[in-house]
Amino acid sequence: MKQVLITGAAGGLGRVTSEYLAARGWHVFAADVIRKKEAYPLHPQINPISVDLTSETSITNAFNYVSEQTEGLDAIVNLAGTLILGSVVEIPSQDIEQIMNINLMGIYRINKAFLPLLLKRKGRIINVSSETGWQSAAPFNGPYSMSKHALEAYSDALRRELNLLDIKVIKIQPGAFKAGMTRDINNLFSNALKSTQLFRENLSSAIDLVEGVYDKANDPDFFARVVYKSLKAKKPKTRYSVKPDRARMFLEWLPAKWADRIFQWKLGKGNPRI
Repeated sequence: MKQVLITGAAGGLGRVTSEYLAARGWHVFAADVIRKKEAYPLHPQINPISVDLTSETSITNAFNYVSEQTEGLDAIVNLAGTLILGSVVEIPSQDIEQIMNINLMGIYRINKAFLPLLLKRKGRIINVSSETGWQSAAPFNGPYSMSKHALEAYSDALRRELNLLDIKVIKIQPGAFKAGMTRDINNLFSNALKSTQLFRENLSSAIDLVEGVYDKANDPDFFARVVYKSLKAKKPKTRYSVKPDRARMFLEWLPAKWADRIFQWKLGKGNPRI
């Protein structure tokens, strides 16, 4: 039986992916910081584990537990992550450190700790980045974009190193899916609005722009199918871009100064004269 460790398994995408793989014969070690068993998917082939990605001790305990259950892993799927919204000149430094600690260092810690189990089966690593990992950063999404750009660089270095050990590393870059981050985006912008000293008008405009984003987001089942495809493929792609936002893609095709003007216009300053 194929063995996979999934981080962020109690969240929207993690939960659906865990259930999708379990239904296709995989045994899933479903890891998340949440300790309530009822938060995890219920399936005889899903084994919940409480793991704090910011704690070396917690990760070591998880590794010891998984090592007792299986001789090796066929895959690690890194879905754990967090989102902070607000201006990079106003967000407290400890919040920036926290998002980097989870979205980058947490994945680094997991991959490093569980590599011995991957080597035994020549398994593969899937690092779930974001469309923001390859796009230029949007206003008030800087911390998240910073973490995902760093994750992209880490994933490239890791892929080129582990190629030498016959371990494949794959990046998946999803757009908006119906999951916790997308559901909470209005509240996160509202929190940023309450704390800003400099950008009240602009953040109010941003809240209007993201209205209804969850309802328009993609079905998590489609994302799970892409994960499964990347796990099964004999020659997987190095990256899978999954349902990126068309408007954001359009901005990436424009000269940077034009995109800057459009952001200024949309967020309440002037018109897009380009």
